[in-house]
Amino acid sequence: MRSLRARTSACLLAAALAFTAAAPAASAAAAGGGHFTGTLPDGSTWIADVPANWNGTLLLYSHGFGPLVAADAPDPTTQAALLARGYALAGSSYDPSGSEWALDTAVSDQFGTLQAVESGVLPGRPHEVLAFGTSMGGLISSLEAQDGAGRIDGALTTCGIVAGGINLNEYQLDGEYALAQLLLPGQQVQLVGFANASDALATAATLQAAAAHAQLTAAGRARLALALAFLNVPPWDPSQAAPAPASDPAAQEAAQYEVEFTGSFSTLDFVEAARPSIDQADGGSANWTAGTNFAAVLAWSPYAPEVAALYRAARLSLRADLTDLTQNADITADPAAVRSLAQTSVPTGHLAVPELDLHTIGDQLVAVQQENFYARQVWAAGDGDLLRQAFVASYGHCNFSPAELVAGVLALGHRVTTGQWGQEAMPSSLNQVASSLKLGAAQFTNFYPGPLTGATGFGRRWPDQH
Repeated sequence: MRSLRARTSACLLAAALAFTAAAPAASAAAAGGGHFTGTLPDGSTWIADVPANWNGTLLLYSHGFGPLVAADAPDPTTQAALLARGYALAGSSYDPSGSEWALDTAVSDQFGTLQAVESGVLPGRPHEVLAFGTSMGGLISSLEAQDGAGRIDGALTTCGIVAGGINLNEYQLDGEYALAQLLLPGQQVQLVGFANASDALATAATLQAAAAHAQLTAAGRARLALALAFLNVPPWDPSQAAPAPASDPAAQEAAQYEVEFTGSFSTLDFVEAARPSIDQADGGSANWTAGTNFAAVLAWSPYAPEVAALYRAARLSLRADLTDLTQNADITADPAAVRSLAQTSVPTGHLAVPELDLHTIGDQLVAVQQENFYARQVWAAGDGDLLRQAFVASYGHCNFSPAELVAGVLALGHRVTTGQWGQEAMPSSLNQVASSLKLGAAQFTNFYPGPLTGATGFGRRWPDQH
């Protein structure tokens, strides 16, 4: 049985005021399972699904960036599979009065949902509570693992932004700045401080047009490779079964170009359109290039050999372009916005409970290299034994099969129950379990990502050090 959770009297009072009227009926209904809904004091909504054969474990699910609508699983098939195995599921919308980048309230809303479901829905106290998150929700789950002692017993992050919001902002801006500076020299291209998503998409269209023109020449492709390295774009053409080999720099760049710039709504479109939401959440722009040494940033990139090879082939000076980027880097951040993003959206690396991270190696939106940065943080905090990471050989953000997701839940549950990871989080064991579920592909693989290009501390200074 789980230890008693430490909760403040204020939280208990708020929950009591919000749910007293509905609790008796909900508890009675939960004896036979069912679907339940509620509202927290800040206006966020929550949902819960409880199977009649509840196994005593509650999964607290955190959804990703997008509409603030309550969800308790990443997709209907995974939801049905988990319910069939006896798991209860719950999750909140996060505060609907805020930005889609809902980190200001998401963790407290999730813990508020947990308290509401435990007190008014479940037929008894859970044996275990496991956090489970997707993309931005994976960041939320990592923050719950950091601060959730006594409330959760473990955390599963999938395609999570585990390197935090500041690193996400910075490497994305690095790449966009390189595109504007090298492909559109002398032109004023707005990269930060967008008033709305439409303005951001206009910038994306400008950069996309410049990229299409650059792709026609050897010099343009070399400079695109540099910008795409800063963006941490995987060299995996979505139409191909595997990433381009590192031995073929031209194929790598061609694949990265397809990932970032093609399609009716490209990766760059999504990146730019999301930036105003992060600014809204933090009260200003938490993005900067000033003080960044772009040669030092590139030196840490796993794609540096590709970039160097293409520059040599094009007879261009890589040193000159890197010097140009460093000398003209003058975008400054709002210090208050940086502080807000750091406080709400950046894990410290400390873990209070075991955590399993799953990531596809061809993630075009949340680079798999984020896992490298996060693991370094966790080990530096002294909690490396609590963390395991597993990688799936597929292209696409959060492109997991239901089998792979359920296998991750089972592996985390094993760690919580036994106190040991054993072999359960290893690719061979995860594949064996996932295959036995008959819920889709099982493609866990032996892999470990290179460093996160553009991460703070690797060629970049914080604004107050300028």
